[in-house]
Amino acid sequence: MKIDGFLVAIAAAVALAFAAPWIGASDGPLAMGTVTNLGVALVFFLHGAAVSPASMRSAAANWRLHALVQACTYVLFPLAGLAFWYGAEGLIVAELRLGFFFLCATSSTISSSVAMTALARGNVAAAIFNATLSGLLGMVLTPLLLALVVEGGGNVAPVASQIGGIFAKLLLPFVLGQLCRGLIKGFLDRNKPIVGKADRAVIVLIVYVAFCDAALAGLWSAQHAISILVMAVVCSALLALALVLTTIFARALGLSTEDEIAAVFCGSKKSLANGAPIGKVIFGASPALSLILIPLLLYHQIQLIVCAVMARRYCARR
Repeated sequence: MKIDGFLVAIAAAVALAFAAPWIGASDGPLAMGTVTNLGVALVFFLHGAAVSPASMRSAAANWRLHALVQACTYVLFPLAGLAFWYGAEGLIVAELRLGFFFLCATSSTISSSVAMTALARGNVAAAIFNATLSGLLGMVLTPLLLALVVEGGGNVAPVASQIGGIFAKLLLPFVLGQLCRGLIKGFLDRNKPIVGKADRAVIVLIVYVAFCDAALAGLWSAQHAISILVMAVVCSALLALALVLTTIFARALGLSTEDEIAAVFCGSKKSLANGAPIGKVIFGASPALSLILIPLLLYHQIQLIVCAVMARRYCARR
């Protein structure tokens, strides 16, 4: 397996943040808080321009598949998150427990779900529909679900303010991208990697700024290293549970193999590309954001490795 450049970039950003945190702080000399917000808006504008309304309409009729994916994303995962939030109290630091619940409350991925479904010879149109729908629903459901464990106050805005901020900073650029699709579709088709690279660059930027803020606040300690190792095991168990249950439910509903593939990959994945910007909007410049993002970062890497292996096994079927 070749080295993951994205993972290397994140590691380099974290190292740089600890070496000179004052440079990349939200309110530092480079105004990285503002730069990050502009980068997030650009990414969601490009996402909006890349989504084809025609393909969304053609895949909308498969309601059993859509209901399964969205129920897994916004019911099954949050229930697991609640169990961990209360069950691990006193065992894991509050920021990591909140991060795990935040992971469970975020939307499904778009790019990797579609890529894995295509590699596995599944229903790609349904994967595109569900991943996009999940991202749009997450703009409202993620802050509402977080309200179950976090009350407004401190560095966390009230729910209504969170949703308003997400709409202004994420949904509005997405809608503008849809409106401008006819003008820039040709450019995007000729430069398809541009959206993926912009996604990854903004995620690295968010992680860098979050760790700079945390380092300045003195938030990290040796205790967190052990807790992060525990979180890696917990995230692996969560992914295994999601993969098993989505497969069982898909077969119980009598879905075709192609639809089962879309359900498994869309219903078990969590989006770092959507989660990191939403976390930035909800938690703002809170130093705790770096710890809150750790479970999502871990789950993202684990799901890519495991689902790539699964996709190849699906692809090898007769």
